[in-house]
Amino acid sequence: MENGEIPENANENCPGPQSESAGTSDACQGCPNQEACASAPKGPDPDLIAIAEWMATVKHKIFILSRKGGVGKSTFSAQISFAPATMDFQVGLLDIDICGPSIPKMFGLKGQDIHQSNLGWSPVYVESNLGVMSIGFMLPNPDEAVIWRGPIRMATGIDGAIIVTTPQQVSLIDVHKEVNFCQKVRVEVLGVVENMSGLCQPLMDFRFMKLTETREQQDVTEREMGVPFLGKIPLDPQL
Repeated sequence: MENGEIPENANENCPGPQSESAGTSDACQGCPNQEACASAPKGPDPDLIAIAEWMATVKHKIFILSRKGGVGKSTFSAQISFAPATMDFQVGLLDIDICGPSIPKMFGLKGQDIHQSNLGWSPVYVESNLGVMSIGFMLPNPDEAVIWRGPIRMATGIDGAIIVTTPQQVSLIDVHKEVNFCQKVRVEVLGVVENMSGLCQPLMDFRFMKLTETREQQDVTEREMGVPFLGKIPLDPQL
């Protein structure tokens, strides 16, 4: 429901989430978004201008996503954040996984608190040039569910998205869906990364236990969807 857009799974005659009748009209009956639309504030989001101004100060914004759970989005996001930080770039990692925010654990930041000031929330810093913000910092109990009311804002001005997948045939279907989603919301797909591609033994550079013939996935990604295949990352027992 970002910026008043009608959700992908809305009913055919949806009045739109900004309408005064959102969630209450006859067309809303039986819609999976009915309760969210009815309880959400109506009209333009007053915070969008402030969000756009803050995001404009970030030079490059990359969205890491996957339609499938458990493919290693958080692990990949953590590693891709460390890489530019070691080259002295200023890096910020925003973890918006409301189902299983695991970034605090991966960075050794469990139990850390975010700080509030007149400028808003301040991130937790791993290094002087690597800041982390996660919904996990806001939960008093790590097992507590997140109840998100109102529209979930997508970050504005995204430069592109990287889709993380794994080398199973079923993941090809999910990649197709994710590419279609990005196209609908007008976000460029920078490429696809195949995570858990074989197993890397800790004492030698040796990979085995291929789950599927990953060259097929690479060909399908590049040929049928027009999306670059960026590379493969093996499972590493040390990690």
